[in-house]
Amino acid sequence: MKFLQTLAAVGLVAAGLATASASAFAADISGAGATFPYPVYAKWAEAYKKETGNGLNYQSIGSGGGIKQITARTVTFGASDMPLKPEELAKGELIQFPTVMGGIVPVVNLEGIKGGDLTIDGPTLAKIYLGEIKTWDDPAIKKLNPEAKLPSQAIALVHRSDGSGTTFIFTNYLSKVSADWKSKVGSSTAVEWPAGIGAKGNEGVANNVKQTKGSIGYVETAYAKQNNLTTTKLVNKDGKVVTATPETIAAAAASADWAHAPGFYMILTDEAGEKAWPIAGATFILFPKQPKDVADASVALNFFAWAYKNGDAMASDLDYVPMPDNVVKIIEQSWTKEIKGADGKAVYSVTN
Repeated sequence: MKFLQTLAAVGLVAAGLATASASAFAADISGAGATFPYPVYAKWAEAYKKETGNGLNYQSIGSGGGIKQITARTVTFGASDMPLKPEELAKGELIQFPTVMGGIVPVVNLEGIKGGDLTIDGPTLAKIYLGEIKTWDDPAIKKLNPEAKLPSQAIALVHRSDGSGTTFIFTNYLSKVSADWKSKVGSSTAVEWPAGIGAKGNEGVANNVKQTKGSIGYVETAYAKQNNLTTTKLVNKDGKVVTATPETIAAAAASADWAHAPGFYMILTDEAGEKAWPIAGATFILFPKQPKDVADASVALNFFAWAYKNGDAMASDLDYVPMPDNVVKIIEQSWTKEIKGADGKAVYSVTN
């Protein structure tokens, strides 16, 4: 029943699984990592279990933990929102592939401010997280929101405390829009935050913002939606004010050339385009080129193949953007070509 314990630990037990018998988990798939895609993985897992009887034991522990666990080969697959560079994949004898794309959105807890009422631009967001803008009625925020009634309330900053791909995407964006942020803090799954309090996981940041008046945090859009958080708009690279939606996230990914990205290495922050949401990214699965357990590896790859084929509507319902069909075809071909057992035979066949 490890799967249920894992789901319960992050507060998301998929409906209908709680009454399943222990024997039904015999073919559980073992994975760990990013919290960014957890809502959609949980939804896929529920549907997949009903259809096949196979469960997913996914530990939502953050991208840093996922990278460590797959490097140590303690799970069948790892998950990270920070793509590993081709040389890192080669060193770890891993391949990676994207599952869905999504957006990171600033969320606030301000009395009298509803979702979409507040607009922030990149340089202002960077100054807020650098601790330079300290109150909500700061002139820089007021200039962007002349009609809003902003309180002279201290800004309570919330950020991730764990190694996080969400943090990587967020800080990658801040590094692109602020030279000060790039030089003083930089971009990684874990950074030395100049100010604020830390919370574990997208779940922790969402809960902290929900409970703290005057706060601002950053979460994946599904967590903002599930927790009814107050989201902000952003000014994108083209100077347009945009809201985080599947359409604006897809616009950010419109120019992504996955076919020519070695190891599917792709970062989608601060992309050009009138409709592009500026803090977007894909989330990735990390998989051994030579799995320890070929049977487990085959079950896991079949799960992701099923999700690509059947999970688009579920992903879209949670504001994720599914991978295009032509990219899925390239991904599945990479499995056949690169993931092999000790006997040299492919673990996965595209006819599966």
